[in-house]
Amino acid sequence: MATKTAAKKLSGMTGKMKDSEFHKFFVDELKDIYWAEKHLVKALPKMQKAATSLELAACFEKHTAETQTHIETLEQVFAMLEEKAVAKKCDAMEGLLEEAKSIMEDTDKGTMLRDAGLILAAQKVEHYEIATYGTLRTLADVMGHTEVVDLLQQTLDNEKQTDVALTKVAEGFVNEQAAEE
Repeated sequence: MATKTAAKKLSGMTGKMKDSEFHKFFVDELKDIYWAEKHLVKALPKMQKAATSLELAACFEKHTAETQTHIETLEQVFAMLEEKAVAKKCDAMEGLLEEAKSIMEDTDKGTMLRDAGLILAAQKVEHYEIATYGTLRTLADVMGHTEVVDLLQQTLDNEKQTDVALTKVAEGFVNEQAAEE
């Protein structure tokens, strides 16, 4: 019992808050991004394999490892909230990953056009994740979940860094070479 009380105190959650619609909404959205991350971690190696440039392939490889960390972080968040880590289908991520698959099918292997398309698809995913983690961090803050806020902020920062890395690859050479093909 002392552990549960300590966990509640650490996360800033009161019994009343846990029963609130706001808290239930927050947990539901955590389940949504949990599904998204679990499916993204499966899609990224396919995007890595489809990439033409070594730099983009390396970005996808790095992001796969980071996405696995995001999954583990979300599992930590669920535990802090005394909730079961359950995934709820994320229609947005499903659509974004389907779009990435279409780009791979509609572009020729070994082209910078494919890399430009993959970067586009990956940045759409990143922007979705940035919006989601930013909002979840803010909701956690409103509820006083201080440690949850910190974990979500770390993930948000990482998503922003990935977006910047993709932009650097695109602007560094991929877009220009794709335009010349």
